[in-house]
Amino acid sequence: MTFLTRRKSIDAMAADAHGERRLRRTLSWPHLMALGVGAIVGTGIYTLIGQGADRAGPAVILSFAIAGVVCACAALAYAEMSTMMPAAGSAYTYTYAVLGEGLAWIVGWSLILEYTVVCSTVAVGWSGYATGFLTSLGVHLPAALTTGPGGGGLVNLPAVLITLVVAALLAAGTRESATVNALLVALKIAALAVFVAIALPHFDGANFHPFMPYGFTSHEVAGLQRGVMGAAALIFFAFYGFDAVSTAAEEAKNPGRDLIIGIVGSMAVCTVLYMVIAAAALGALPYGQFAKSAEPLALVLRSVHAPGAARIIAAAAVIALPTVILAFMYGQSRIFFVMARDGLLPRALSTVSDRTHTPVAMTAFTAIVVAVVAGVFQLGQIAEVANSGTLAAFVAVSACMLVLRRTDPDRPRVFRTPLAWVLGPVAIVGCIYLFFSLAHLTQVAFLIWNIVGVGVYLLYGRRKSLLALN
Repeated sequence: MTFLTRRKSIDAMAADAHGERRLRRTLSWPHLMALGVGAIVGTGIYTLIGQGADRAGPAVILSFAIAGVVCACAALAYAEMSTMMPAAGSAYTYTYAVLGEGLAWIVGWSLILEYTVVCSTVAVGWSGYATGFLTSLGVHLPAALTTGPGGGGLVNLPAVLITLVVAALLAAGTRESATVNALLVALKIAALAVFVAIALPHFDGANFHPFMPYGFTSHEVAGLQRGVMGAAALIFFAFYGFDAVSTAAEEAKNPGRDLIIGIVGSMAVCTVLYMVIAAAALGALPYGQFAKSAEPLALVLRSVHAPGAARIIAAAAVIALPTVILAFMYGQSRIFFVMARDGLLPRALSTVSDRTHTPVAMTAFTAIVVAVVAGVFQLGQIAEVANSGTLAAFVAVSACMLVLRRTDPDRPRVFRTPLAWVLGPVAIVGCIYLFFSLAHLTQVAFLIWNIVGVGVYLLYGRRKSLLALN
């Protein structure tokens, strides 16, 4: 069982980033900041704010705060680890160097789950806004083609189509897709500023009573995990995305500076933005009236007699939500790429296009998987599953940071997490608590996914790993 603990040194990780199968350094900090904000601000605030309010009532603001604190602690750990190991792979790479191949495989396998499901979730959320926007223009799509079998339809065709469009953009080149992403992120932030400016004047404090109708702890009511922590476990999805920045470490021009700005900066901007938007939405309209909507922010604006602004929000969501798909599909392809480069997946998958310098085959495969999931499943069914994979990765990165503080304290650290022995454990305990606040079915799905993953590793990865062959 020694193969489970074999490790790839930090220096070897750096060598891979300069080897034959490497990615070109084309991204600067504005690209990474936009990648982080683009990944974080998306379905979580445009769509899941409604489902979060349904589970916690007005106290969903506390849910946002709790999820944000846990993510902020994890983000600081990511900033330290990514600047120490500026190679692609994110949490998988850090775990491989610190905790060994066995745990690295589990983290990588969990990240595959996270990124695939996140892309699918956002594609479904985008479909809701796109359908609503077209309806407002008098274009009515058949219900059977706008929802999957779980919702009584045949296939969510808009979700499938947007997935394929984003994949084509990614395959065109990293810098090109990052530039388009930055422009769309600016549009998305402008639209949210319009929402706040229109909704805040209609603020009514009575909408916050009762503030915590389902209590604080997570418990099941009518088939859903309700309470502040039940909502936090769901809308935790709304905050992560900064980890996608760490997957770009190998393509950052100046990793020591650019990664810190990209990870910490995007998290800080989005936390403030979320709190303001949640307060504006809840103050303008009782949560029960937008909790079930597929486009809650647009519904809030229509309720305050601002249909033109509602169309702007819907249009911005239609145009800009794909930035989230782009960020996570980018991260997914890089996780696959590095695992293949290490031999844990077929090495042929780690080839890079000579023309675009991107892993085109891996991007295409990712797009197919995402499109199938998005076309079949409903939003609530897949968002929580994504959270389980992310929580596992956050625990691993925080643990790696603490272990390296003990085992390699003298290694240069461009960024040092402040109060590491406080914030690190807060991230670990917070993530574990959020995991157990997820629905039981989600926990079982995560367990089954990793049992399958362990089987793949034992049958293939442990024998084909480059560490096993050397």
